[in-house]
Amino acid sequence: MGSFSIWHWLIVLLAVVLIFGTRKLRSVGSDLGGAVKGFKDGMQAASNAPGRPESEGRR
Repeated sequence: MGSFSIWHWLIVLLAVVLIFGTRKLRSVGSDLGGAVKGFKDGMQAASNAPGRPESEGRR
C-alpha cells in the first residue's frame, strides 16, 4: 500500500499528457536539456578559468 505499482505510474503519466499535451511536454524537456547543458558548460569554463589556484584546499 505504501509503494506505487506500474499501473499507478501509467495513470499519472496519462493524466499529465492529457492535461499538458505532448507539445508542451516536449518543449519543457527541451528547455530542461538546454539548462543542464548550459550548467555543465559553465562549470567546465569555471574549472578552466585562468588565475584559479590549482588546489585551494591544500596548503
